[in-house]
Amino acid sequence: MDNTPLPQNEISTLVEGLNRLAGNLWGTWDQDTVEIFAQLSPRAWQNLYHNGVAVLREVSEQELRARLQDKQFASKVRYTIQKFEAYLSDQQTWGHQNAARLLQNPVAYFTAEFGFHETLPIAAGGLGVLAGDHLKSASDLGLGLVGISLFYREGYFQQALNHDNWQVDYYRLLNPRNLPMEPVLGKNGKPIVCTVEIGFNVVAFQAWKVKVGRCDVYLLDANRPENEQTYRDLTLRVYGGDSTTRIMQEILLGIGGVRLLRKLGIAPSVFHMNEGHAAFLALELIREKTAQGQSFADAKASTAQECIFTTHTPVEAGHDRFSPDLMHYVMPKMFSALGVPSDDLMALGRVHPENETEPFCMTVLALKCSRAANGVSELHGQVSRQMWHDLYPGGTVEQVPIGHITNGVHIPGWVKGTQRRWLRRKLLAEWEKDMNSAEYWQRIADPAFTTDEELWAMRYNLRRELIEFARRRLLLQGQRLTHEDFISFDHLLNPDALTIGFARRFATYKRAPLIFDRFDDMVRIVKDPARPIQFLFAGKAHPRDDDGKRYIQRINHLSKFSELKGHLVFIENYDFHVARQMVSGCDVWLNNPRRPLEASGTSGQKCGANGCLNLSILDGWWREGYDGTNGFAIGEDSHPNSIEEQDRVDAANLYWTLTEEVIPMFFDRDANGVPRRWIQRIRRAMATLVPKFNTWRMVQEYTEKYYLPKQG
Repeated sequence: MDNTPLPQNEISTLVEGLNRLAGNLWGTWDQDTVEIFAQLSPRAWQNLYHNGVAVLREVSEQELRARLQDKQFASKVRYTIQKFEAYLSDQQTWGHQNAARLLQNPVAYFTAEFGFHETLPIAAGGLGVLAGDHLKSASDLGLGLVGISLFYREGYFQQALNHDNWQVDYYRLLNPRNLPMEPVLGKNGKPIVCTVEIGFNVVAFQAWKVKVGRCDVYLLDANRPENEQTYRDLTLRVYGGDSTTRIMQEILLGIGGVRLLRKLGIAPSVFHMNEGHAAFLALELIREKTAQGQSFADAKASTAQECIFTTHTPVEAGHDRFSPDLMHYVMPKMFSALGVPSDDLMALGRVHPENETEPFCMTVLALKCSRAANGVSELHGQVSRQMWHDLYPGGTVEQVPIGHITNGVHIPGWVKGTQRRWLRRKLLAEWEKDMNSAEYWQRIADPAFTTDEELWAMRYNLRRELIEFARRRLLLQGQRLTHEDFISFDHLLNPDALTIGFARRFATYKRAPLIFDRFDDMVRIVKDPARPIQFLFAGKAHPRDDDGKRYIQRINHLSKFSELKGHLVFIENYDFHVARQMVSGCDVWLNNPRRPLEASGTSGQKCGANGCLNLSILDGWWREGYDGTNGFAIGEDSHPNSIEEQDRVDAANLYWTLTEEVIPMFFDRDANGVPRRWIQRIRRAMATLVPKFNTWRMVQEYTEKYYLPKQG
């Protein structure tokens, strides 16, 4: 046994390496990094949003150096740092081999929100989570790509429920010092400051850099002392304020983002607008070209060759529109700089340019100033072509130039350590290299790798972890519980029950309470002692969406004061951590939007690698993913045009599918207590869904289809 203490210089190297790990979001999807920081301070890790930077501020350097004299712990730290450095320096990535020119002139990916991890809560929902997963996979693939967004110092709201079960919104201030981000500094060591013009004011902003593996993300921050408070608060909250605040945020994002890239010397070959919020970047690119002597028409044409656009919104109200008066109020200098009549600029955002009262639409601007546009699923592409047909007169709907690339998820970010260790052990492959390949997931169908009994044991383990997590979270919500409730808390929820999860943004079209429309029937089903069922719900309604809040209130009321008590719970303050627990531990993932309003709906894609099965309307991605053997469909590949009729038919189909397919299959056990048909469906879901509906495939498709084609 070697009892020689580690040299202090080696300890210093490990400490430096731990700080590099904490400062890069790569560690949020690397299991070894997660385990290291959790081991350093389990309570800080739990209470500080699984934030390595905050953990290292909790653990003094004196303690850290002492802990690293544990040679087993030091060995794991050393191995993880070496793995991280090898990841960053790898020159044999897919991006190096297939998109080398993007390494020099990267893709600039603009989005109003990035959802990376609970550590940095600056996303409102699925759009931001998709953007975060896009960046993570771009990093894994070694693709040349930089991200641009805003740093919202109060982030998205935190959620609590009051005595009336009504959602209460509150905010917490984010301190960059305790986050995995660093200020963007000039050679003088001071923050680089750029400006944008809003109205007749000059608004200054700086930037923070977030390292996402190999990719850098720049978050613009207007909280500068030289700005008036109104402008400092542009980067206060995600989608905060009225339409005036919104357009100012979008000026900062689009125009400011381009100016920051120029200041940093980054010359993108492609500007990717993720939703219309970023479309003002096109005006800045046009302005640059007209300042160099190009005509407005030529500048617009050449700008379009630099830009691509992804729309995520099949709902008319989801597309930003600004009145002509507001446009003239906030952008007089841009109107002047472009040197054309204001009608020509307004025409860029109008379907009917001759209509002087038509609002300026950011989606129209993005479509007119891009060489390619896409929806985020096959059906959404069809809906988008129909929605914007008037913008392309003279052709058929099918000829509208909007394609589709179906969304995916970044698999490592949505598979808990428990499941990841099981997959490594049972499928006998290098997880980091093989997790996106079809061959890897085909092994799940081979009993030589894992038996039905082992799969069922794994599912029980994940369900148990979810239930115990839910009990802990509900206990934290328990200041509104009675003393008797506390005593019985450890008996809440049933590890043997079919566990159905619903967690997402509580927009009304997602119809969260639909499964309870046949309330008496549902009570009868859940109270069957031979086939127990339970529901876990989570999600936030937008602060101004009272209808969505009423859905939350109804579900909470049912969970506490109806015959569903004990079979239904609502977990407050939905975030990445809650999502990871739910997509892993639930047996069934429920999705019942009003078709075709779910553009993609990626929450269900997070389930496959965990053995959770989808029960969904054939909308968004599930319309492409479902093959009859890898989950469950609610109804047919069609829908009534009447909202009332669609709700009635979908509720009936949901009840039928649940009672005639899902419940019987889950509880159909053999002599050993194993549901063989259910396990077979899990195997099919893993083999057919995970390799296809991931962001590795998605980012590769964007690269080959949109990023790389020659301009012109």
